[in-house]
Amino acid sequence: MTKDTLNQQGSSKICSIKQRQNLHLDPDPSSRMQNLPKCILSFIQYNSYLEPNRTQIEGLGLPSAHTNTKMISLITAMSFTSHLKLPKRLKLKGNLKYQLEAESLFPTTKARQRKPMKPVKITDTTFRDAHQSLMATRMRTESMLPITEKIDQVGFHSLEVWGGATFDVCIRYLSEDPWERLRQLKKHIKNTPLQMLLRGQNLVGYKNYPDDVVKKFVEKAAQNGIDIFRVFDALNDIRNLETATKTVKKVGKHAQGTVCYTISPVHTTEYYLGIAQNLAQLNCDSICIKDMAGMLSPQEAYNLVLALKKEIGLPIQLHCHYTSGMALMTYMRACDAGVDTLDAAFSPLGGGTSQPPVETLVAALRNTPYDPCLDMELLVDIAQYFNELRQKYYDPLHLIDPMAERLDTSILVHQIPGGMFSNLIAQLKEQNALDKLKEVLDEVPKVRRELGYPPLVTPTSQIVGTQAVFNVLSGKRYSVVSKEVKDYVKGLYGKPPAPIDQEVKKKIIGDEEVITRRPADLLKPELEKIPKEVKQQIESDEDALTYVLFPQTAIEFFKKRKLKREEALSTLFSPMERQEFEEVAAVSTALAEYLTSRGEVAVVIPSRRLGRPSPWTMAGRQEQMGFRG
Repeated sequence: MTKDTLNQQGSSKICSIKQRQNLHLDPDPSSRMQNLPKCILSFIQYNSYLEPNRTQIEGLGLPSAHTNTKMISLITAMSFTSHLKLPKRLKLKGNLKYQLEAESLFPTTKARQRKPMKPVKITDTTFRDAHQSLMATRMRTESMLPITEKIDQVGFHSLEVWGGATFDVCIRYLSEDPWERLRQLKKHIKNTPLQMLLRGQNLVGYKNYPDDVVKKFVEKAAQNGIDIFRVFDALNDIRNLETATKTVKKVGKHAQGTVCYTISPVHTTEYYLGIAQNLAQLNCDSICIKDMAGMLSPQEAYNLVLALKKEIGLPIQLHCHYTSGMALMTYMRACDAGVDTLDAAFSPLGGGTSQPPVETLVAALRNTPYDPCLDMELLVDIAQYFNELRQKYYDPLHLIDPMAERLDTSILVHQIPGGMFSNLIAQLKEQNALDKLKEVLDEVPKVRRELGYPPLVTPTSQIVGTQAVFNVLSGKRYSVVSKEVKDYVKGLYGKPPAPIDQEVKKKIIGDEEVITRRPADLLKPELEKIPKEVKQQIESDEDALTYVLFPQTAIEFFKKRKLKREEALSTLFSPMERQEFEEVAAVSTALAEYLTSRGEVAVVIPSRRLGRPSPWTMAGRQEQMGFRG
């Protein structure tokens, strides 16, 4: 057998799940080779052909093999197959023994029990956090749909597609209905669970909403396609997570409680364990460590994941941004501690202030016990789609700021997450003050310390960031204070992790009282208080929620939506047909309202002479043809 032939048969399929499951060794050493899968036989023979005398593996009845990482992967794959019984006195000689021991892959049975090995799962964030971090959430639904079916084939644990800033940006800047985006994605993605980021009592907004709004929003999000709700509170205040989490459980969906990671004198492993224990008491299905700024170091990740796995016992997911350049190393160390799922994004929208590139992550995990065994060719093919999207639209329009794509080790000082960083750049550009960026970045940690070390995640990242901009541009610290900062200091967002600086507090709210109860307890129901004139523009429960979340923006969105539909209708009917259609609709509406007020007639079916189709018939035919406006 030639070297080229052996290479073609290759070892690239060693870690396929099917082959691991089918791997058996007969107790008779003479028959062990015959029972190995063909690709492993070829691999062993190929490596023996290269260097027959480099290392001896005794006890398996196998020929000597070349000591490289592929051979380690072979031994690992064999040793962790449930059907495989290895000899108790397996002897490894040469460099292979020391490499295996150094990597703790297969030194002893005791070591294997101490360090569980399993494939890690991956959540793709390209449709949500990736473009939120790099391009201010400007990806349109029409750019997502063409590639959804391929992404659905990958085998991701979930796809983060909704929540965060996507809702606000859809109606404010893209003139898109965020609910319709969710429905369309669910229609095209049939196999992979859809996930959203929910800001606890803030939902997808920037303030606390009453419980009736929170409950209805979660119910409608679930009905429209969300399977996994990642629920977090910017202050890690469990009181702000209770209503949303309980509603997620009530509608039968996956509730993922979130620990917002940051670095400060008060944010210790014991602090995070306390938060996680409270999340477990809310019956969360899993725990996410949310490292918004990319500050979680490899060893801290190992310690935190290990502690959570030991003390809490729920599946752990890790979400890191690549801003500081540590994320991939952090992910690898988290795998050593037993993390269950990692977040990543396709490379054209990965790296920088986004998540680590999914292709790089999959390649780094290949031939390790954590290998997710995803199809690299398919991943590269999908990445090419996003690369072309960048070249055709995003880069020419300068939607992605080059500064957001760079590694920034200063984040280890100012702790600014990706989305916040891009927003700060946008704010300073609007004020023609981009040259003040360094001063603002230096001001952020000062403001954060004075406000009680809040984690920098929406909405507290905006609160701290905006105040830092005001302090720098005004020239006098806290001479200009936003309403949000005042509400934060009053306790309307929740309890800060540490006490607020008393002098700063005095400057911001004077002698006003600070509340200590759950902030949402002060809020009255809002869904039943929508003005009558606004109700005329509301077509569904989803529209009502959109209005309650963003009143002024929603009204403008409803107007644009109506205008867009009218423009579309104008191309379908002649002016005379359109006039007749509107007259019939007006008469029918008046008749329906009259009959409803009488309460005596259930339905009226008007009769007419046969002739050309009426506008109603024409509208029905258009509906059957798929027209929706």
